[in-house]
Amino acid sequence: MSSSLFRSPPSGRAAAKPFSLIKLPLMLSALLALLLGPACYEAPALAKSALSELIIHGGKGPVKLQVEIADTPEKRARGLMYRKSMPADQGMLFDFEREQEILMWMKNTLISLDMVFINRAGHVVSIVRDTKPLSLDIISSGRRAWSVLELNAGSAERLSIRPGNRVEHRLIEERKKRMGKRRGDK
Repeated sequence: MSSSLFRSPPSGRAAAKPFSLIKLPLMLSALLALLLGPACYEAPALAKSALSELIIHGGKGPVKLQVEIADTPEKRARGLMYRKSMPADQGMLFDFEREQEILMWMKNTLISLDMVFINRAGHVVSIVRDTKPLSLDIISSGRRAWSVLELNAGSAERLSIRPGNRVEHRLIEERKKRMGKRRGDK
């Protein structure tokens, strides 16, 4: 007796549909995507409109960079995860909405970074250089900060960024205005 996918069903049952070989590659692709998940994902390149200008007044004079803003809990949690590279003149500015000791990590971050911690007045308070990709080690600002500027590793040295340098960005300027209004300044 031979077996076949196309034989007639026993009486009273609906006919079973044959397994389509066309569906097999789709099912295998879906399974692979579920298993590998974000390990294969690379964040898309940023559109120029998603970037804004940031200026650091450091040892080499004013340095202009283009930054992506992480100003929501979701954007801060995602950060630069899964990015395989970042242009030398770009970075990401994290705005934490209040001054505090900031704790970061490198989970799912594929590139080494310099983290520049900035206080509410717009001055660099500390720098952590050459962070280790994919590390779950906690990286602390060591001092109270409001923002973190993430740059490619080596950028802080190359651009002569040091604690005390002044940073200009629209978010910092808006924050200064809000803080001034709270104190009653004009």
